Amino acid sequence: MENKSLLKINNMYKWFDATQALKGVDLEIQGGQIHGLIGENGSGKSTITSIIAGVKMPTEGRMFFKGQPWEPSSMASAFDCGVSMILQEANTIPGCTVAENLYAGHISKFRKYGFLDSRKMVRKASEKLADFGVSHIDAAGLVDQYGFEDRKVVEIVRSLSSSTELLIIDETTTALSHEGRKMLYSIMHKMKEEGKAVIFISHDIDEIIEHCTNLTVLRDGEITGHLSYEDLQKDDAIERIRFLMVGRDIGDAYYREDYDSSHEEEIALEFKDVSVSGVKNFNLQLHKGEIIGFGGLSGSGMHEIGRAAFGLEKLASGKVIRNEQIIKSPHDAIRGSIGYISKDRDVEALILSGDVRDNIALPSLDGLSRFSFIHPSKEKELVEAEIESLNIKCYSGKQLVGTLSGGNKQKVSFAKWTANDSDVIVMDCPTRGVDVGVKQSMYAFIAEMKKQGKAVLMISEELPELIGMSDRIFIMKDDKVQKIFERHPDLKESDLIEYMI
Repeated sequence: MENKSLLKINNMYKWFDATQALKGVDLEIQGGQIHGLIGENGSGKSTITSIIAGVKMPTEGRMFFKGQPWEPSSMASAFDCGVSMILQEANTIPGCTVAENLYAGHISKFRKYGFLDSRKMVRKASEKLADFGVSHIDAAGLVDQYGFEDRKVVEIVRSLSSSTELLIIDETTTALSHEGRKMLYSIMHKMKEEGKAVIFISHDIDEIIEHCTNLTVLRDGEITGHLSYEDLQKDDAIERIRFLMVGRDIGDAYYREDYDSSHEEEIALEFKDVSVSGVKNFNLQLHKGEIIGFGGLSGSGMHEIGRAAFGLEKLASGKVIRNEQIIKSPHDAIRGSIGYISKDRDVEALILSGDVRDNIALPSLDGLSRFSFIHPSKEKELVEAEIESLNIKCYSGKQLVGTLSGGNKQKVSFAKWTANDSDVIVMDCPTRGVDVGVKQSMYAFIAEMKKQGKAVLMISEELPELIGMSDRIFIMKDDKVQKIFERHPDLKESDLIEYMI
């Protein structure tokens, strides 16, 4: 069967104030495709897809969907016409049930004579979840009771209907558990087989090669190349994609090249018989100059360990100790020179309505203040140094964080703690949504932190990242440490997976 053209974009431009996000983009999506989009942070990927889905309007250019002019006024209107989008960040409605989230914007179908038939809505929502093989989420329960991964599953289920012909997935897999990823991949390939289409945004090149039928690469708002399925299967595909993304060869030095796991004797952070959530009697000593990695599936307990280290989780028993002081709150942690990069950055790490300057400077205000007044020139100097160091793409420190791309938001959440010169940094999925070039620079910076005697507790769902950066790796399952691996050149992903599943 010949694939039909679903979507065409002709000569699209987009400006945000003084920033030109798209520069004459032409793109065609055909039925039966899983069409990958990849590029550095701020390259224009999310801008293109948000315009397609009705979230933003183009400055110039035209779109056609199924041969007709396409000018959606909102995500809801796009959804009704067969175009759905799963956003990169959390997009559930707090304070509402799972059922209300699944039918947000369409609750009127359950109203009769002015009354809402909640039982019918919950029943239909339960059936919809079951259709996707989701049995652990209660349609009648509040969405707030579920973790980040499960809330993303709710968004996936909500985004699909029988009329969906084009599904846009914006960096969603990084926020999903192992089972959630399997479900999403299954949906993608089912749509492909049905002659529908998926636009799949990811920074994971291996994931792109495994699942996409073709790929478009962007850099600085322009398309730098298209790769066919045959191109993606070639031996040099990864190197070619990276070059098209960053315009240079990033070289072989990606993770740490040394296998020296030595560290200083001084303990930087200690867990003593800590019980938190399902984790019981957990003990750990993190030393100065040491990188300890935590790996496991969703629900393994590793994320709770990270939150406890920063005082975000109330302990049932035990102590988290830094410099002989007990950490009971984020305020204690910051005073103890502990930084925390949250997996749920939009909720816990950033003030989206604040600007880049305020977000970066917030943990450093004590050092920037005198007699309760902030020194403006010192604050500006500090923030500009971090923007330059991490190459944060913004027109100035006054740009609102909520308007940045996902990867640049992550750089800001990282910059908060590098600006504060934190001695201990807890990193929960630190490179989520970050492109390959920035990952390389972040890894180099983390390695440099080790050399400087700083301590890093890194929680990650990317096993190559754990193997490539950690001195020790703690693998967790069912709220317990199943195995501890020492840094070694022969350590493989399969070695870790054996104790995760």
